[in-house]
Amino acid sequence: MAARLGPALLLMAAAVVAVPVRAVVGDARQEAAVRALARRLLGPRAAAVSLSVEAALAAGGPDTYRLRSPPGAAVAVAVTGSSGVAAAAGLYRYLRDFCGCHISWSGAQLRLPEPLPRLRDEIRVSAAGRYRYYQNACTQSYSYAWWDWARWEREIDWMALSGINLAPAFAGQEAAWQRVYRSLGLNQSEIDAYFTGPAFLAWNRMGNLRGWAGPLPPAWHLKQLYLQYRIVERMRSLGMITVLPAFAGHVPRGVLRVFPRVNATRLGGWSHFDCTYSCTYLLDPEDPMFQVIGTLFLKELIKEFGTDHVYSADTFNEMTPLSSDPAYLSRVSNAVFRSMTGADPEALWLMQGWLFQHQPDFWQPAQVRALLHGVPLGRMIVLDLFAESKPVYQWTESFYGQPFIWCMLHNFGGNHGLFGTVEAINHGPFAARRFPNSTMVGTGLVPEGIEQNDMVYELMNELGWTQEPLDLPSWVTRYAERRYGAPNAAAASAWRLLLRSVYNCTGVCVNHNRSPLVRRPSLRMDTELWYNASDVYEAWRLLLSAGAELGASSTFRYDLVDVTRQAAQQLVSEYYLSIRRAFQSHALPELLTAGGVLVYDLLPELDSLLSSHSLFLLGRWLESARAVATSDREAEQYELNARNQVTLWGPSGNILDYANKQLGGLVLDYYGVRWSLFVSALVESLNSGSPFHQDQFNQAVFQVERGFVYNKKRYPAVPAGDTLEISRKLFLKYYPSALRRGRAGLA
Repeated sequence: MAARLGPALLLMAAAVVAVPVRAVVGDARQEAAVRALARRLLGPRAAAVSLSVEAALAAGGPDTYRLRSPPGAAVAVAVTGSSGVAAAAGLYRYLRDFCGCHISWSGAQLRLPEPLPRLRDEIRVSAAGRYRYYQNACTQSYSYAWWDWARWEREIDWMALSGINLAPAFAGQEAAWQRVYRSLGLNQSEIDAYFTGPAFLAWNRMGNLRGWAGPLPPAWHLKQLYLQYRIVERMRSLGMITVLPAFAGHVPRGVLRVFPRVNATRLGGWSHFDCTYSCTYLLDPEDPMFQVIGTLFLKELIKEFGTDHVYSADTFNEMTPLSSDPAYLSRVSNAVFRSMTGADPEALWLMQGWLFQHQPDFWQPAQVRALLHGVPLGRMIVLDLFAESKPVYQWTESFYGQPFIWCMLHNFGGNHGLFGTVEAINHGPFAARRFPNSTMVGTGLVPEGIEQNDMVYELMNELGWTQEPLDLPSWVTRYAERRYGAPNAAAASAWRLLLRSVYNCTGVCVNHNRSPLVRRPSLRMDTELWYNASDVYEAWRLLLSAGAELGASSTFRYDLVDVTRQAAQQLVSEYYLSIRRAFQSHALPELLTAGGVLVYDLLPELDSLLSSHSLFLLGRWLESARAVATSDREAEQYELNARNQVTLWGPSGNILDYANKQLGGLVLDYYGVRWSLFVSALVESLNSGSPFHQDQFNQAVFQVERGFVYNKKRYPAVPAGDTLEISRKLFLKYYPSALRRGRAGLA
């Protein structure tokens, strides 16, 4: 093993990486932006808070904010930040800890005291690291695909209040690529054959897919350009550093027609896709066209949107490189970096480190070091993408000297399901900073999909501004009070139960919902849990008991849906086990009973529950896709994109149910129909005495799955029914038996 990096080398890396630490926007503009944020958030009450930005407050170090109540002043509190983001984080600290407020994806609780409280002492806080990063390449498709500016504005506000200061701005890049490809001589049909549909662009950008669910209509490009202008302007005005996309080496097939002598290799299929929609071309790093295309693209982007000098590129995302020769890998990373510096001499490469833990057999120390050292030390930042479960820095000597960000991935595919690794995220970043010769420069949130498990993200954001781990039981008790706007013993107890169970997965934890509820039925389904199921049932009971006091809170109603949904998910596993046992013991009456309850009562009741809340509606997802369209034809294409992503994920179920969601409409018409077909097939097998054949069932159920994608049924985007009543009805019907089973350890 190579010797560990010495202090001098680390200082050199730190000095280089410090280049983009501050956004180029001046204090006055950031101050105006954070004041506008406060007005959007608080309305007229924002006048009682003074907000200012003074870069000197950080004294060249990490972002810092200061809170104080000036004596005799008309304002209750004066918030000063070293950047707009720092000031926004300071504002949220005041609202959270002194006004009892809460802001999250699922809602805000902003009942401000009258008058606003004054502070006895000045509070000064510096961030634990230089960067607080947010977004995953996949989030662009799993969550942001259909967003308009109003939704982006809320997200950027949330980012600023959370203290995020480094984030991608990836919208509109296909418009820039289209210009580049046309300037190179490609025709429109070649470009159309390359771009995927909107719901799958994340994997087109990483070279995994081409053409699937496309092409992109001209109106798509125009709308995305418009969004990108507003996104980068708002992010920069708040002092965030925007990360722009760069060229990773993947090209459309049309490049080979225009430049027949170009040295490009066709890659293999990705995941379960064959070469119909995969097998993209990768330019050889030493081919002159690599630099031509990469620099052309980046110059086009910079001309259009300006730059903060940080660029993202992922050449080998879940793709095996053509050679394991370290020299080849260094040439690839060096070529990618040179294509950046050809357009921007100050370029810094931000790279997802997912590949190293995803294919550890290929990425041995020599290969990792070669790829990383193809770029000068300090001119790359690696996202240790799954650090809460599979940290890479530990076995790569802190990425062999390249700076890295300790990231919490947490979510795959935007799946619903209560989940967290709270102990790992409460201690992991601090352990990484103490690691010998650590090159850690910040923390990050990198979920594949958002709008789930608010508590985990609130915790991770808070840890970005603390110097030591938090007392989690005390923290979650305060969290419940802020979230609902009032103290409630039952709700606090429920959250402490959830904290110790479903939110405390230990070891290597992969939050990819594999519940039988959301998977294609078979006789070999996984029902194992990492927690005691009875804790969730008891939390359900406690939350329901708080309904009389807290039922008016929108965040309480969201959590009641989510916890009831989790309990119902556990119940589905219970009934599945009963179905399987009855079938294997040839007990037809028991099979009919368990199957009947599941198909005709539990799943319809769960669908009714989900349909009672706007954030759990299939119609919301589908209508947001249709709303982007400028014609009926586009609306149909976008809706097919949206339906396919959450179900088949490909033309033939290539990544079936990877992006599963528990949504009103989807549970009844997709998961429910599958389960009905499965139970019927098992009953038929027992009645006829013929064996159950999974392959035959898979062929039959695929027709049901595909039928759902193409059925054109419109689903409501407005909730129906009373959440508390539906949850209570489910509880009275299922809780007693559920608790018995949970305590018996069968769930």
